[in-house]
Amino acid sequence: MLRPDRMSRVSITGAKTVMDDVVETVHDLRLLHLTEYAGDWEGFEPGEPEAGADEASQKLVTVRSLKTILDVSAEEAGPSNRLVTDEAVDDQLEEVRQEVNELDDRRDEIRDELRSVEERIDGMEPFVGLGIPLELLQGYDNLAVQVGTGDRASVERALAESDVEHYRVDAADDVVAVFAYADDETLAEVLVDATFTAIDVPDGEGDPEEYLAELTHRRQQLASRLETVEDELEDVKLEVGGFLLAAEEKLAIDVQKREAPLTFATTKNAFVAEGWIPTDRYDDLVGALRDAVGTHVDVDELERAEYDEDGALHGVEAVAEGEGEEPAAATDGGTIEGAGAENDDPGATAETTESESVRADGGSAAHGDGGRGYVPMGGGSPPVVMDNPGSAKPFELLTNVIGRPKYSEFDPTVILLLTFPLMFGFMIGDLGYGILYVLAGVGIVRAFDSEGWQALGGIAAWAGAFTIVFGVLYGEIFGLHVLGDVLWGGHPPIHKGLQPAYVEYAQLWLVVAILAGLAHVSFGYVLGFVKEASHSLTHAVLEQGAWLLMVAGFWSFIFSDVAGGMKPAFLVGSEAALNGNPIPLGFAGFGETIGLLGVGLFVLGLVMIMIADFVEAIEAIFLKVLVDGLSYTRIAAVLLAKAGMAFTVNLLFFGVYATGHGGEVEWHFALSKMPEVGSMYHGHEVTSQLFPGLMHLGIAGLVAGLVVLVVGHALVLALGVTSAGLQAVRLEYVEFFQKFYEGGGEEYSPFGHERTFTANE
Repeated sequence: MLRPDRMSRVSITGAKTVMDDVVETVHDLRLLHLTEYAGDWEGFEPGEPEAGADEASQKLVTVRSLKTILDVSAEEAGPSNRLVTDEAVDDQLEEVRQEVNELDDRRDEIRDELRSVEERIDGMEPFVGLGIPLELLQGYDNLAVQVGTGDRASVERALAESDVEHYRVDAADDVVAVFAYADDETLAEVLVDATFTAIDVPDGEGDPEEYLAELTHRRQQLASRLETVEDELEDVKLEVGGFLLAAEEKLAIDVQKREAPLTFATTKNAFVAEGWIPTDRYDDLVGALRDAVGTHVDVDELERAEYDEDGALHGVEAVAEGEGEEPAAATDGGTIEGAGAENDDPGATAETTESESVRADGGSAAHGDGGRGYVPMGGGSPPVVMDNPGSAKPFELLTNVIGRPKYSEFDPTVILLLTFPLMFGFMIGDLGYGILYVLAGVGIVRAFDSEGWQALGGIAAWAGAFTIVFGVLYGEIFGLHVLGDVLWGGHPPIHKGLQPAYVEYAQLWLVVAILAGLAHVSFGYVLGFVKEASHSLTHAVLEQGAWLLMVAGFWSFIFSDVAGGMKPAFLVGSEAALNGNPIPLGFAGFGETIGLLGVGLFVLGLVMIMIADFVEAIEAIFLKVLVDGLSYTRIAAVLLAKAGMAFTVNLLFFGVYATGHGGEVEWHFALSKMPEVGSMYHGHEVTSQLFPGLMHLGIAGLVAGLVVLVVGHALVLALGVTSAGLQAVRLEYVEFFQKFYEGGGEEYSPFGHERTFTANE
């Protein structure tokens, strides 16, 4: 689970006479992640696409264009597993293309004209209020006319202060028309000082209102025509949508198969294909090729390799010659002619070709040297297949945000399953919110088909489940303590620490958060140590090991009696061993010996870091181990913040009163009625009313209170995602992942296509 699936590099060597059958078989298996030939082997050239590849690609482009025009989705597929032939595609595709393109052109023309009419309507509306015929607003030889939006008084003032002697101003609302015996440039300069913005006078004649009515009528006509064309396109979509989806799938498969040889190394009569396959599926590949082409190909497992983060071979386990598939024997039509530049003997068998040609130039370990000393067909690390149980699959989404793990790295997905929902549930800890998160997650899974949304729904459901568990332990449902009264007789196992009577729990959660964080961070360093030790034990000890020593040493000092007067009382000393609750809160601290030993471990780790990397030593001096631990106190902070928000919402609706006993104060929600100060409640005196509660203030208060209650809890629910969720993710990425994880692995993408709309021919 912490490692990706083990991958094997395999080689398929055969004659070109069986290449099509090999491509067909490998495509249907969807197992081989092809490696593209880099051109490094003497006498071998990249393969050429099969005949018809360009034609199939052009048809595929056409189909996808038609899909886009018609907005075809999987819902329009109709019957699945269609048998679509080349003839059916050729006959129907051109007919559909002509019909759809004609309708699409008509739609574009109507849309363009409709857009033009709407622009003219927008330009005409300011002139309707003026009531001046359009021909009177333009076309004069000695009269300048300006129409615009502005303030009539400001315009008249500007004209009065100018040298223009004869003018007239008409206005309606904020539209002003100015006529003046002056040239256009002079009038424009005068109006610069006024509150006035000129607008163009539209072309046309007659009353603006009548002209606007004509334009509005034309817009209605065009809208009707557009609706008709779109209805016709919708009819076409319903009729041919399934065909287009099936045709797209068929053509995509055809293009894949026809272009597959581009990744092969080929000679005149032979080909070599290489790629990666999960090691445990190697026999499936061999068996399928044996069934398809018999002994006409040679299938070899070259290596079961591990790679370091730089892509260099590391810990290669070569597969000895003969351990994999036996070499292909010479059979009728199965000879591999001209497999190498210097081997054009028509009678050469696959075995002859392998030993005399490919192995001679170091092309592949498959060719006779048992995986030792070969030059791979192409570079790069193996693709990564994340090997996680179904319950952890949704959390691969969070891992892949940083990047798919490299083949040499640990996959932290399972750890995310164990830690992320735990942190989230602890911070929210409410039965009601947890149920809603679970329902939201299940709803997302059912509503969306995409892997991303499915994973997000799964994460929400897991987070909600842990929220329910902690909600039961806290005895809370939507911030109310009713659940604690019902299940635990008013004494739930743990408290959030918001109540004055249980403030010690708030201190406890700070300590618990730090201790959990130290375990989380330390495990990250352990994973980093194992990763580094696989190729440099010294480097692992001096870096990851040093950080482990510093974490253990520094925090042993913090939780010890050494310099106890400088530390918070709830961490060490007599006050740290507070009792009077279901569990002891804190402990008295480590002794002085442990504290001094911790200082020694920290110094030792610091020296080791200085030897390995002085820059990291500077980081250590500035107490990175302190910051890493304190960073987890945000868990306790969010816990109290969310509890406080829910408490405030309930306080506003139900009201809260306080009781005192034994010097301790407890808050209670007035679920039925608000008791008077001085009255007794379950044997305790009511000392004060924090807020009377909207529900107790009449009908108007009740209605307003219900709004506050619903909106308030919805807000708390949403902010739970943006606070608890994001804070938990931040702790995973920043404090945990950075200790051992880089990401950037290549996704396993096997050659082939999963059929959805077509049947295998």
